[in-house]
Amino acid sequence: MPLTGLRVRTTEDVGKGFMTTSTHLVRTRRFLPLFVTQLLGAFNDNLYKNAMVLYVVYSVYSSEAEEARFSAIASGLFILPFFLLSALAGQLADMRDKAKIIRVVKACEIAIMVVGGAGLVMAWMGMEVEAIAIPLMLAALLAMGVHSTFFGPIKYAILPQHLHDNEVLAGTGLVEAGTYIAILAGTILAGWIPVEVAAGGVVLTALVGYFSGRQVPPAPPMQEAQKIDFNVFTSSWRLIRNTTRHRQVFMAIIAISFFWTVGTVLFIQFPPLAKNVLYASKEVASLFLVMFSVGIAIGSMSINALLKGTVSARYSPASVIAMGVFVVAFYMVCRLWPDMPEQQLMDVATFIVQPLAIPLLLSLLGIAVAGGMFVVPLYAFLTTVVDKSETARTIAANNIVNSGAMVVGALVAGGLSGLGVALVDQLLLGAAMCVVSAWLGWLLYKAERAARAA
Repeated sequence: MPLTGLRVRTTEDVGKGFMTTSTHLVRTRRFLPLFVTQLLGAFNDNLYKNAMVLYVVYSVYSSEAEEARFSAIASGLFILPFFLLSALAGQLADMRDKAKIIRVVKACEIAIMVVGGAGLVMAWMGMEVEAIAIPLMLAALLAMGVHSTFFGPIKYAILPQHLHDNEVLAGTGLVEAGTYIAILAGTILAGWIPVEVAAGGVVLTALVGYFSGRQVPPAPPMQEAQKIDFNVFTSSWRLIRNTTRHRQVFMAIIAISFFWTVGTVLFIQFPPLAKNVLYASKEVASLFLVMFSVGIAIGSMSINALLKGTVSARYSPASVIAMGVFVVAFYMVCRLWPDMPEQQLMDVATFIVQPLAIPLLLSLLGIAVAGGMFVVPLYAFLTTVVDKSETARTIAANNIVNSGAMVVGALVAGGLSGLGVALVDQLLLGAAMCVVSAWLGWLLYKAERAARAA
């Protein structure tokens, strides 16, 4: 093992380890630059994706089926690189300096956002919208998926290398909460600023993200370099197979996959559901995504407080059952929403005063809080159960399985829309999948207790 991958813990380090807090972590160079870089990347992903989807749904198409299909295609394209390239990304992250990979990835983001911004501007100007602008926007979205695929294993795998053991759960919670705060900010802006302003914003954010990424401290490989397998299919299969050696890790990956499948179905449905079922403007659709993001951030921090720094799936089954109950509540409120097809789409102020608006938003917030409490400890399993030299590849295996499940979710949502199944009724699919996730969470907790007893 290269000695450059080791840190010497001084007496001061140990003292800080016992007294570590989230506030302490965000003041350290071993965490802050990574946190900011991840936050800006998540912000840019969501500013770009939501600006594109909301503009197309509200300004280009005028059919519920077309809008739902476009939303599903956009989600599927963004997720596809995770399925195809995560094995390669995990190998690179474990065999190369993670900080150097961050710099390359963030430089590529600048070029990607120039292309995506050009597509947004062309759509705004009405220039070859369906022939050139939309393909350009979707191509940039696919490329951003590639960007996130290579950054994804690093943002979690680097934590055990830069943080002390008793800081990893707090660091994971901060990264997860920061991600959803960034999603929140990007989503708000996407719904409220003009599309041409969003085009400039994504390029500027990519530039700032590149400079923050350059401040991440070196993170050399924790093992001797090995030959990288560039065959994405054989390397993906080998990577997934290797995770089965750790039963807790494998169960966590499967449970996380079902969670993100539910999340994908919900995110696909929000814009067309807001427009066609609730008769609400794109600002209201943005508000839905905001509530979801705020809720997951709250859940991420709450579960860290409940577990007091201990990595455990103790609360996961109950959390995801609660999530399913809130999905059903959201479904029932949508079914009770009055039909008013002739009315002009409601802005946020008009929407909020509707009798069922508050129950709708509270049920959505409940979905997200419970979801955050479910998923954060599972991510911590992926970086604490395996050896530090394998963490990036473990995260990559998780991304492969997650993305495959999410692509299936996007295809199912698109297929149901194509078959004429109402958007509201599709919500019940998410509720049913929460039951499966609860069962998987229970199996994980049983495996955790068995491992501790051994």
